[in-house]
Amino acid sequence: MLKLPGTRKVRSTHFEPLKRGYRIPGGGYANLLDLPPEFRGSSRQVCGLWPFASGSGAPLAGAPLGQHMLTGQVVGLDHISAFEAGLIPNPSVYYMSNPALGKSTAVGKMCMWLAYRGVANMTLGDVKGEHVLRTRKMGGKVNRLGNGRGYLNPLDPGVSTRALERLTGSLRAEVARAGHEQRKSLMLALITVSRERKPTEQEDLILGRALEILADRHDGIPLVKDLDRLIADAPDELRSVVLDRGSMDRYRDATDALRTSLIGIASGSGPLGDMFSRHTTEQLDMSRSVVFDLSALPDTQPQKQAAGLLACWSIGFEAVNVAQVLADAGLEPRRNYNIVLDEFWRALRVGRGIVDKADSLTRLNRNDGVGQMMISHTLKDFEAVADEADRAKAKGFVERCAMVVLGGLASKELGEVEHFRRLTREEKRRVESWADVKKITTNQHGRSAPYGRGKFLVKLGQAPGIPVQMKLTSVEDRISDTNTRWENLRKLGASTEEIEREIFGEEGQDDAAA
Repeated sequence: MLKLPGTRKVRSTHFEPLKRGYRIPGGGYANLLDLPPEFRGSSRQVCGLWPFASGSGAPLAGAPLGQHMLTGQVVGLDHISAFEAGLIPNPSVYYMSNPALGKSTAVGKMCMWLAYRGVANMTLGDVKGEHVLRTRKMGGKVNRLGNGRGYLNPLDPGVSTRALERLTGSLRAEVARAGHEQRKSLMLALITVSRERKPTEQEDLILGRALEILADRHDGIPLVKDLDRLIADAPDELRSVVLDRGSMDRYRDATDALRTSLIGIASGSGPLGDMFSRHTTEQLDMSRSVVFDLSALPDTQPQKQAAGLLACWSIGFEAVNVAQVLADAGLEPRRNYNIVLDEFWRALRVGRGIVDKADSLTRLNRNDGVGQMMISHTLKDFEAVADEADRAKAKGFVERCAMVVLGGLASKELGEVEHFRRLTREEKRRVESWADVKKITTNQHGRSAPYGRGKFLVKLGQAPGIPVQMKLTSVEDRISDTNTRWENLRKLGASTEEIEREIFGEEGQDDAAA
């Protein structure tokens, strides 16, 4: 055994240095470490160093996503934590990748971390049922809609009713007016989806005034059929808006098309089915995470999917705004919310004017502490929007997101991304390689999986991207793996109770129900 001054006790002559070298004569120990020299040059002189091929460092500001693919460091990021840390100017993120590469699982990792921090996740429309189990495990609430599983009354004031009972003065008037505008906007959106074209300016005025009259005259919560009945009764207050000049024939000519659309929604015989024909099945609970489960609406019914998504967006955004007003008034504790818009492009492809409605809904929220996640496969999804002007507006949703997370994408798609995010040649090469369907690897279950699954490039503004290999905990892995079983059981026609029993077991099912 050899012991030298300033060293650890080691065997023979092989010993480890301290941080500043070997503290022995001739050992190179330094009491002062000089800073390395710095040089500056133009991009032409140092073209081999810029742009940096290795990307930026690994931040630790939020959800533990996984490992930096080049350095092995742990990467911790989510849009709300990054905003709080000053890394991005607003708490918003856009996820984009080809299918089956782990996009929803990565979104779930952020949501679970935010729930741990006390942020309530509002998943406003889950068309595949991918977020249902995760929300249950986080202690959240699942609201089912569509095909007899649940109903949503577009004229239900919802959380506004309870808020109006507690507010006074200008805040009460503000919430009442905002609730009226929300219900009017939602009805116009549903009519647009049903007709596949926008209502006329006159119908807009008629609908707005009819809703005001209905709110004053109706006891309790009205349904769409009550709105249609009011218009059919032709009250004087409404006829003055129609400008019928005392002619009932003119009044009927002006309101027949609007009534036809309302009858289709109220009776369930129209293209939207009966999802909006009855009273709301379950009210929102703003104290915990919520998911609107739309998985009962198949892809073969795009109008129903679009209408369901728009309704969920409208109800969800209004509920968040009311919760913030109550917090401002000191009547409720201040809560942070994370709004998740998954597959949101489906709602934009139905008809002209839907993009404007979606834009107005997403712009309603201007409160601090509210994050927003938007998820789609690729920017090509927006090509389904028929009108060119609407298509440009829809892509503007993405451009406004401060954080962009890219999974495997094709070269042509990355060319579109470069319109709003700079990408180096190395970043494009890496993202393209993740999209190669011929590359197969083995996942942690021992099964074959696409090479790009779980690999993402995180772009914070225009900074170099952060390549991340997502890592799952055992709990996250079990929940994510169960998504496939959930979907398969649903396709086999299993009931909700049978699905929960199969996935959770008898004991787990009781916990989920609780």
